[in-house]
Amino acid sequence: MERTPKGLYSPEFRAEAVKLIEKTGLSVDRAAKQLSIPKSSLGNWVRAAKKGQLAEVGKGQRLPSEQELELGKLRKELAEVKQERDLLKNLRRISRRSRGEIRPD
Repeated sequence: MERTPKGLYSPEFRAEAVKLIEKTGLSVDRAAKQLSIPKSSLGNWVRAAKKGQLAEVGKGQRLPSEQELELGKLRKELAEVKQERDLLKNLRRISRRSRGEIRPD
């Protein structure tokens, strides 16, 4: 299961996650792993539900737009590509040294 970006969860998802714990008796840790969410978030939801305040959790959050999601995805991809590029540069440099081709970069 893929994680929701930046911990934005719908009220329905929160309610279902709490029900899962209440009905099945799973621990917060195990249920969080099954749902692929942080156990601290799930624990907060369970505590809020016991106080009757689950509906209030996350009221100030807004879901990101499609453009914001795409921008985040592209930034992550760019960072990965840069990391791969730097790794290949270093490997090339190391390979030259081992063959005796020492050249200033």
